[in-house]
Formats: sequence, structure tokens, C-alpha cells
Amino acid sequence: MHEMALTESIVELIEEESRKQGFSRVRVVRLEIGALSHVEPEAIRFCFEAVAHGGIVQGARLDIVRTPGEGWCLDCAKTVAVEERFGPCPDCGGYHVQVTGGEDMRVQELEVD
Repeated sequence: MHEMALTESIVELIEEESRKQGFSRVRVVRLEIGALSHVEPEAIRFCFEAVAHGGIVQGARLDIVRTPGEGWCLDCAKTVAVEERFGPCPDCGGYHVQVTGGEDMRVQELEVD
């Protein structure tokens, strides 16, 4: 389960920011997860509870924002919604779609004390 390692990295990143910026408590972590990122939001939520225990993010609410997949269709020359890698363009049916969004996972926002 790579979600555990990802969640540990998220918590480490937040702890590093707390040392830099001087906050002592995190109330909300808003995490953006792309539909094409191969990250399961519910697994992240489960891991977050375990990894947060005893640290600065313990008790913080985890808000997960799912971002859709997006691609550029070379055949019809426009941006289209993409639900899977290597899938057809939803407009023209062609398979020349380059993924341009929805692959990322990032901490979008923190609410802290």
C-alpha cells in the first residue's frame, strides 16, 4: 500500500512547515488528489488517522478534493475530460490524447493555530 508512504510524507511536510512558520496545531488539511494519480482517497484517509497519531496533525480534519483527469486531444485539438489513461477522446473517439491534468497529489491548504 503506497498510500501509507505518501501519507507519511504529507505529515512530514506539514511538520517541517510548522517548524519554519511556528504553528503548533493543525486543524484542517486540504489535500488535492487527481483522478489519474493512482492514489485511493479512502486509503489516504485511513492512513492519515494512523500516521497523525501523536503528532502535530493529530485530530486534524482531512478534506480531500478530487480533481478530474484532463487531456489534450491531438485529433480534435481541444482540452477534454479524461477518465482513464490511454482511453479514447470523449468527443471524437480518437486515441491521441495527451494527459495534461489530474495526475497530481498536493497539500492545497492548511488551517493552523
